[in-house]
Amino acid sequence: MQNRPVWFARGSARVSRAGFGVAPKQSVPNAEISGGGSAQEKSAIARRARQHPRRMRYPIRFVALLGFAPFVCFGQEASPTPSPGEAEAQQVVVSATRFDIPLDQSPASVSVISSEDFEQKQIERVSDALREVPGLSVVQTGTAGQLTSVFTRGLRSEHTQVLLDGIPINQGLQGAFNFADLTTEDIDRIEVVRGPQSTLYGPRALAGVIQIFTKQGTGTPGVLLAAEGGSYDTFREWTQSDGTIDGFDYSMGASRLDTENARPNNNYRNTAAITDVGWSPDEQLRVDSLFTYSVSDTGNPNTIFDPRPIDHFLTERWLIGPHIDWKPTDWWDHKFIFTYDHERQINDPNEDGFVGPTRALFERTQIDYQNDLRPTSWLTLTSGFFYSRLNAGQERPFVLQIFGPQPTFVSDHTQEVAGFVQTTLTPVENLILVAGGRFDHFNQFGGVWTYRFASSYKIGKTNATLHSSVATGFSPPSSQDKIFGNNFGLKSERDLGWDIGIEQRFWSGSGRSATVGLTYFHNDLSNVIGFNGLFQTLNLGAAETQGLEAELRVQPITDFLLTASYTYLDAEKTSSKDISQLQGARLPRRPRNEIYVSASYLWWKRLRTTVEAKFVNAREELNFGGPNFDIEDYSFANIAAEYEVNPHLSVFGRIDNLANEHYSEVFGFPALGRAAYGGMKLRF
Repeated sequence: MQNRPVWFARGSARVSRAGFGVAPKQSVPNAEISGGGSAQEKSAIARRARQHPRRMRYPIRFVALLGFAPFVCFGQEASPTPSPGEAEAQQVVVSATRFDIPLDQSPASVSVISSEDFEQKQIERVSDALREVPGLSVVQTGTAGQLTSVFTRGLRSEHTQVLLDGIPINQGLQGAFNFADLTTEDIDRIEVVRGPQSTLYGPRALAGVIQIFTKQGTGTPGVLLAAEGGSYDTFREWTQSDGTIDGFDYSMGASRLDTENARPNNNYRNTAAITDVGWSPDEQLRVDSLFTYSVSDTGNPNTIFDPRPIDHFLTERWLIGPHIDWKPTDWWDHKFIFTYDHERQINDPNEDGFVGPTRALFERTQIDYQNDLRPTSWLTLTSGFFYSRLNAGQERPFVLQIFGPQPTFVSDHTQEVAGFVQTTLTPVENLILVAGGRFDHFNQFGGVWTYRFASSYKIGKTNATLHSSVATGFSPPSSQDKIFGNNFGLKSERDLGWDIGIEQRFWSGSGRSATVGLTYFHNDLSNVIGFNGLFQTLNLGAAETQGLEAELRVQPITDFLLTASYTYLDAEKTSSKDISQLQGARLPRRPRNEIYVSASYLWWKRLRTTVEAKFVNAREELNFGGPNFDIEDYSFANIAAEYEVNPHLSVFGRIDNLANEHYSEVFGFPALGRAAYGGMKLRF
């Protein structure tokens, strides 16, 4: 949530007791403003399908790890966890301005989720961590491994730019990021900035930015080994390690997940790894590189109305991203990032009504340069340039049979060059003013200008912060928009968004803490890509979203933490030209109300128990140009516990969907019922 501890700009990465103290294409595409999805997905259902958890099974490798545990259990005293006041005083965010700034003075609406939250709630996937952030709606088409999208302030999933250590990682034909396979092993924290951020981050940042920071190694190398097993024949192993050796630092994480889930052809296999290696010859220079790899094999059972018994989907991704951070003087910083990433998808067999297997390819090269100039203590000038070259394509063997003699492999080539500048002023103490502009030029449709103005003022006497912003954002047409609609002349979707909010803090620095935040936002979206009567993609639509975001974090005593968030969203289509929905219709899959609550307590400095719950209501589903139909509300509760036997060994367990709620986040794709998991962690 918003005021979670962040100890460094990229965070501490030691695997220690302090961490315990707490210590693509998928089944269906997103149903967005322009619609989409299969006919089966849109049809009505009389009642929900019930889930039947499978028995818990612990494979031999898990039992072996348990047997090995006694040999590494050496009791030691725990290192103390920083007090709430100490941690809060050191909190900074990067994503709001592209350089470090105190969280309590951020000119943007920002939430931070730390690695301590992952530990407390036993969060294994980034998408599950994002469920607690106000203004975000996480939508998963069924079970683990299926398409998982995030809607920011009611805008489309491809309108949110996702970054990993400053690297844009939205991929695939759709231009959105699929959170299904992104795990948390080596992640230090997640920063969520809501509102248009295209001036800083360019394409896809129309609704906001989700930036994920990996850990940076510090101190003596440490290693974490962990494994768990549970319902639905689930087994997962993971490891994390980091540290420094001479002038080098490293962090790495790797995991393997095998689960059968609940339905036939619903199995999921995922292998993921991430590594960051750096070299710092002196205090002025750091050279490092990020490496990521993941491969997933997912069974696609489709909707419960039209099950597919053998349809499978393979996705493989990898990325390399060298960084250079150079600070020749105290008043001038340089940052340079070069990245290359690649993704391939294979749908074999393809049972979506067409003929034969399909494959898709995606590869991208990016260059990002930024410099921060501070000529005086009250002025920071941030500027830079960005270059991107993207190639995407899909093999479609059915094209010849349906549309006559056309190429069976359709491709898209996009190049982008951009420059930006931002001025950050602190004319008086506690007042921050931000103004910036950016120009992006694309080889297919020309240039796009964006701007942003933001401010914050911290009232010292009451320890409250007022913040506001107004900005424009854009999202270029995706390869999917251009290929499937046979229109390579589409223009970018545009947004004018503004927000205003307040954050009030209590008891700061007294061993207790409390923070309450409230923000109102409004977005006017234009030039939206949609379908006409001939099913061609054109810039037809318009939409409006507005609402409230509230956050609460209370720590009345050292070992007890209560967090809560609430989002009210009004999202409406305001154009009659796009045939996917009627004018005035509520945008599909955007809940009107979302409530999240969690409570965590550390008993006897060894046993951490956490309970969390979420309630979602007032959702609608797309109905092929007719009136949307309502889909039912849902809620779920999870409980987790971890006991530290000694600083080297802890055991844990959790129950997801405690009440065995039968619900679907996407109509026709049921979520799992009650599921129990248990395991252990070894630390060296």
